[in-house]
Amino acid sequence: MAVFAWWNPWGWGLPRFGWAGTEQAGWIAGIASGVLSLMTLVDGFMARRAKPGPPSVLVGAAERVGRVPERAAWFQDRPVGVVLARAAKAGRTAVLTQVLSGMGGVGKTQLAAEFARRLERGREVDVVVWVTASSRDAIVARYAEAARAVGAALAGDGDDEAAASRFVSWLERTSKRWLVVLDNLDSPGDAADWWPPNNRNGRTVVTTRRRDPVLDTDGRVLVDVDVFSLGDAVAYLRDAIGAGNDRDDDLTALAAELGCLPLALAQAAAFIRDRGIDPAGYRTRLADRRKKLADLVPPDDALPDGHRATVAVTWSLSIDVADGHPPAGLARYVLNLAAVLDPNGIPEAVFTTGAAVVYLADRSGREVAVDEVRDALRNLHRLSLFTHDPQSGLVRVHALVQRVTLDPLHPVHLAAVARTAADALLAIWPTIDRDHDTTQTLRANAVALRTASGDALLQPDAHALLFRSLRSLGETGQVGAAATALEELLADVRRVLGPDHPDTLTARSNLAHWRGEAGDPAGAATALEELLADALRVQGPDHPDTLTTRNNLAHWRGEAGDPAGAATALEELLTDRLRVQGPDHPHTLATRSNLASWRGEAGDPAGAATAFEELLTDRLRVLGPDHPDTLATRNNLAGWRGEAGDPAGAATAFEELLTDVLRVLGPDHPDTLTIRNNLARWRGEAGDPAGAVTAFEELLTDRLRVLGPDHPHTLITRSDLAGWRGGAGDPAGAVTAFEELLADVLRVLGPDHPDTLATRSNLAHWRRQSSVG
Repeated sequence: MAVFAWWNPWGWGLPRFGWAGTEQAGWIAGIASGVLSLMTLVDGFMARRAKPGPPSVLVGAAERVGRVPERAAWFQDRPVGVVLARAAKAGRTAVLTQVLSGMGGVGKTQLAAEFARRLERGREVDVVVWVTASSRDAIVARYAEAARAVGAALAGDGDDEAAASRFVSWLERTSKRWLVVLDNLDSPGDAADWWPPNNRNGRTVVTTRRRDPVLDTDGRVLVDVDVFSLGDAVAYLRDAIGAGNDRDDDLTALAAELGCLPLALAQAAAFIRDRGIDPAGYRTRLADRRKKLADLVPPDDALPDGHRATVAVTWSLSIDVADGHPPAGLARYVLNLAAVLDPNGIPEAVFTTGAAVVYLADRSGREVAVDEVRDALRNLHRLSLFTHDPQSGLVRVHALVQRVTLDPLHPVHLAAVARTAADALLAIWPTIDRDHDTTQTLRANAVALRTASGDALLQPDAHALLFRSLRSLGETGQVGAAATALEELLADVRRVLGPDHPDTLTARSNLAHWRGEAGDPAGAATALEELLADALRVQGPDHPDTLTTRNNLAHWRGEAGDPAGAATALEELLTDRLRVQGPDHPHTLATRSNLASWRGEAGDPAGAATAFEELLTDRLRVLGPDHPDTLATRNNLAGWRGEAGDPAGAATAFEELLTDVLRVLGPDHPDTLTIRNNLARWRGEAGDPAGAVTAFEELLTDRLRVLGPDHPHTLITRSDLAGWRGGAGDPAGAVTAFEELLADVLRVLGPDHPDTLATRSNLAHWRRQSSVG
């Protein structure tokens, strides 16, 4: 269960956009290797494999051995074909062997076939040998046929091996222009003794799903073949379905949902034509997770363009191969984890967490080492089932590979995969969301996991990842988005677990908090009043979560404009905490901290300072001098001393506190940054506005680096800096800074947020001061 914990021991802290003359607008509640990459310029399409024909066919001036697959229907002619042709005839820099590597279904065979046809049309080739290179025997057999066709075989050759060897020798010495295509080279080792030799008169093209380093050596160039571009995918669907331009929105959406994979596009178009449905109808079926991908393509005997296998079967074969590579039996289960996460980027660290290793060991029936997991990742990369980039630390996988992987999983197994992935994400989620890209990646994976797993993360209880990912939204400044997402989560938790489940009550508490942070403290207080009634009924008056709800209600009442009411409520709460939890319980001490702060807010700063002095004595005794809560108490005591009329004493106390916080928490901890903020403020209040400006400038640099530009604390620091610039004698500079800040708070927080309104007020104030000056 996620814990109700919205009080903050750092109750006195950052001034919230507080410059409006000498008045403060309030206080923040607290801060608790030669690879030729062609990407979408791929000229390939679906791999059409025609039935074997005559071993040698004369086409124009070129003699063919083996049949070149026919052009796929509605073929999308793109520039890469020209690029390949140019690379193959670029004089001394010509690329003699090009290895087209990519996942099943991207069109490698069609790319190679189109290249062969271009050479034939231009009469730039005399012999074309097409080899279905599915095994060593298949390569040897086709080479033997080619040897006989070109007259290289001898009557005394007793077997295909001898004839094939003579063909390789013929390729090396002949003056004829030749092209050898090794199509679907499933195992590079099968071609180890049969690579066509380097001859300026010859060219070799290989198609494969593999990415082994041996394919990118000895003059061979690896060409990464990717899916269609979105534009080419839409153009294909428009032609294949016969749809008009008025359907482009549906076609664009369908192409995106199919990942622009040529094979999937062709089979989907054939299904649409066969069933007489429109693209929107197909999308509805595709979105239905109860349907398997195999249900959304034509039957095997009606596949388009001579396809021999559906999308699902195409990749299943690759999965089997990857799973057979050492360490055998792991790749399939690694792919299971990848299948429930974000296809655009999964942190590699997910797969090596303790949770993932335990899952892999459980499914494989043996102990699994982290190095074996990394080897399994490389096996999947080698078979083009996903892309593993060690430099970025990310794994990317096609969405349809994910669908094919998940289709056969039993719901119980899917739930185990989902909760393992959630455990893994939670394990690598940093305590502080410092790096924007990392945070975005983690949140995207959490969203993808929730979508892929149905209600698996809600049973038997709501997984902590659901709350952590939404808290991340709010803590990085997206408070409105956090509130909206929590409304959706609450609906799901209530539907699955019922209205009285502890996780349902937790979701309601969190939703109330982020509503308050989004600028609706009164709404937050109302929601917590309703929650308190249910918590009293379900959990009883002395349950820790009930007491926490009372704490949170008091806080938001204060934020809504009733600090005296907040103080009264916290006095009553403190009596119950002392009775239920005792005087030294952390929650009791936290309630004393909150009560002291609201007493100060209610107009008794001296009383607040006295209360914090007493609290500091107890926290030192119970927790020790270096505990974060003890440091927080020193922070609050210093602040209320300043509010009680001793700004110089406050500045001195903050200087001493900063030394200890740097030692205990480090320079980039949010609480360290808060202390620096408070120190800068009280230096200014003590008569050094220029020193305050300098300190705030230095702090802003670090907040931008640690928290990012849109974090609420970064925006508050900008507000403080602007105000103290005005206070230091530069009202025009303050105006400019507040104008820039207003644009950002409008974008981040919206027009009605209290901080936006405070910024408008501060801007107006400094405009008046500037005009007076």
